[in-house]
Amino acid sequence: MSNASNCILSRVCKLADTEQCTRLCGSFIAMHGYSGDGGRVGAANIPSEYRSITLATSPAREEQAGAYRLLEDTYVSTFSRQFDPKAERIKSMYLYSLSPGTGKTATAIALLHEWIIVHYVGSVQRGQRPLERPGYFFDVNEWQELYNEFNRPKIPDDVAEPASREYYRRMKLAKTTPFVVMDDIGVRDCKDGFRGDLHSIINYRDANGLLSIYTSNVTIEELRTTYDSRLMDRVRNKTMTIPFGGESKRGLG
Repeated sequence: MSNASNCILSRVCKLADTEQCTRLCGSFIAMHGYSGDGGRVGAANIPSEYRSITLATSPAREEQAGAYRLLEDTYVSTFSRQFDPKAERIKSMYLYSLSPGTGKTATAIALLHEWIIVHYVGSVQRGQRPLERPGYFFDVNEWQELYNEFNRPKIPDDVAEPASREYYRRMKLAKTTPFVVMDDIGVRDCKDGFRGDLHSIINYRDANGLLSIYTSNVTIEELRTTYDSRLMDRVRNKTMTIPFGGESKRGLG
């Protein structure tokens, strides 16, 4: 039985739907690990319910048809520039809608998968070793919860220390991974320390030309209120904005 439906490489793989398309395929293991939950997709921290989504299979595709035409016809083709240090910088993306549940996160993760595919295939074709973690899903809301967990008064050390370690582990990955989805940015007020750490991530990525996909329920300009003008300016630099319309689809179907 073919393993193509479980592999994000199936669209570009010549062996898809052949007898060689099994869970023992080296490329499948490279993408998903022996268990199907590891590999480069697992290392990207992609939530399990999104691990097979590409632009072609995204549930947001029909509702956000205009955005998907732009992403497929124009944007994803720029991903090959990652192999040319002299090429024009790839723009970041800011996906936002006033309503939650309109497909922003699904779309951002679909783009993350597209990036991983281009990185893996392009590296192999060029005789290069693909990165173990070319992309990373960074839930800003969860990260802020970790910050609050070790900064509350009278928190026991056995609670605060693991939260602190995980907080800084995620911060390092969000700062340095070539492609990062920063999900749910700007949706909550924050303390100065957290805002400073978030600014450090965004400033580093912007200064080093690293690609970020932001999702939010506020416009870029409204980040000035949630955070400050400096952080808003950094997010806006070299970033294309795509508004998502419609109402929440969560809980339907």
